[in-house]
Parts: sequence; structure tokens; C-alpha cells
Amino acid sequence: MSALIPLLVAVPAMTGIAGYVARDMRGATPGQLATKLATTSPGPLPAVITPARPKVEYFNLAELTNTDARGFVRSVERFHVEPWGLYMARTVGGPQFHYVESWLLPELCIRATITHRNASHHREQDFCLDIGEFAKVEPKRWKAIDHYLDIMVQGGRKSELRGVEDLLAAHAAGLVDTAQAHRAFDRAAAAMDGLAAHDHDVARWLGSHGIILSWM
Repeated sequence: MSALIPLLVAVPAMTGIAGYVARDMRGATPGQLATKLATTSPGPLPAVITPARPKVEYFNLAELTNTDARGFVRSVERFHVEPWGLYMARTVGGPQFHYVESWLLPELCIRATITHRNASHHREQDFCLDIGEFAKVEPKRWKAIDHYLDIMVQGGRKSELRGVEDLLAAHAAGLVDTAQAHRAFDRAAAAMDGLAAHDHDVARWLGSHGIILSWM
């Protein structure tokens, strides 16, 4: 845990939720840090956090495929490109979900996702906003690198930041450098601040950036 402290000391200019986490933890002992991390993240801190490498996905528009972080190639029903990003829609196999829609938005460094659950499963949020790097790497190929943090948005009610402990654990293990972690916190803070300023309405917040998303 002591390896986490240099990251928190290195980011004094953070604002919003990221700034709160950094200011509250800066200078803490490893034991205090563990306690504070548990109380400032949305859920309880696991007894052991296994550091993981950032998840990387690829989107092939020519072949209508999505290669996930484990290397599995999924068929995509639809891709659509706008000046602000890439839309993907595909079916999902499983007992809880049957369809997923995502927009990769490089300018804001977020991936906005709506997951359509089966009727028997309650939907906990309206949107999931993943923080990361999203870009077109070839004329018909996009790449997504997830930076652990995500924001669960219940439209008009609240936005919750998750994944703080995962990002800090990855940084401690040397899987994410300080600059990358700093950017992830800053981007999450900007998104949280923007959502709060627009009553946790994703469409209104994105509209303020000139981004108009279409969904099913």
C-alpha cells in the first residue's frame, strides 16, 4: 500500500471527486490509507486487490467485430461513426443481459454504455461511463484502453465513481504510471463535475460539449 502514496502526493491540482480522494489520502500512513480508501470508494475495499493490466479492446468496422480484453471476437450488429466518436451495438449472451450499446468518445476520454437487461433482472443504472483512451487507429479499426475508473449514472438522481481501488492497485504494481493515473482521475473528476452541473443528465452534459448521441 505504501507504493500508492507517491501518486496521491503527485496530484495536488485535482478537483472534484478525484481531488477529494487525493487530498483526503495525501500524507496518510499505509494503514490509514487502506481505511480511507475503503470509506471513500463506493463499496467496501476487498481484503486483497489483485492488480490487473488495463483492458484493451478492438473494434473492426470492416469485419463487424469487437475483440474484447480476453481476446474473444464478438459479432457486432451495427457500427456508426460521428465526428465525436464511434457507436457499437451487439447482442450479449448470458442470463442477465441480452444487448449492449456503446459510444466511444475520444474527446472526453469516456465510453458511454447502456446495457439492456433481461426482464427478470433489475437495471442498477441508466449509463456506465468508462474512463480511458479511445481512438481510431486505422481507417476501419478503433482501439479502447480502459483506465479502471467508471461512473454509474442514475439519470436525474446521482452519479457514482467506482474503480478507485483498482486504479491505485494497478499503479502500485507498476501497471499504470503516475501520469496515466493522474489523467484518469482528472478525466473522471471533470465528468463527475459536469454531470453534477447538469443534474446527472448524461444527454444534457454531453450536449454542452456539442455531442448528441442516438440510442435504440
